[in-house]
Amino acid sequence: MAAVTAIDYDLEFLEDGRTIELISIGMVADDGRELYAVNAEFDQAAVRGHPWLRGNVWPHLPVVQNPPGVRGVDRLDLDDPAVRPRAQIARAVADFILAAGPEVELWANYGAYDHVCLAQLWGPMVALPEGVPMFTHDIQQERSRLGLPVGALPAQQESEHHALADARHNQIVRRWLAERGRSA
Repeated sequence: MAAVTAIDYDLEFLEDGRTIELISIGMVADDGRELYAVNAEFDQAAVRGHPWLRGNVWPHLPVVQNPPGVRGVDRLDLDDPAVRPRAQIARAVADFILAAGPEVELWANYGAYDHVCLAQLWGPMVALPEGVPMFTHDIQQERSRLGLPVGALPAQQESEHHALADARHNQIVRRWLAERGRSA
């Protein structure tokens, strides 16, 4: 039986109750690899117009800011290497997951929306590339299964709502929970 490789991930996204649009993705594999990408095609005006996203996600994106005194809005830096077209992100994510080997577990914190947004990189769920898991393990569900209160989880040390920083923290928390599960 092949060893299982865990990939912890986080997505930042714009959702309106009907659609989920990828803003950024961060992935961290147990083998040490990391992936960070920002969708070059998301609706920047909608994100800047959304108070929570503007205050919590927008500041962590590669943005070209206008010099002082120059009117206009800040915009995504399309020349930043992390900023890629959605189709290119889909290929990079599939390659990242498949490079982990045949036994992969995806992990996310409150991961239901993350998994839907991830799956939509390739269209409907039935279009997932072979080897990409059809579900994501949820950190909060594991915390609950172990009987731990929400406040028991390790605090995040890096920038919250930066997809790669959140993925790194998810890995820390998942490993912490695994230790608690082994000692229970």
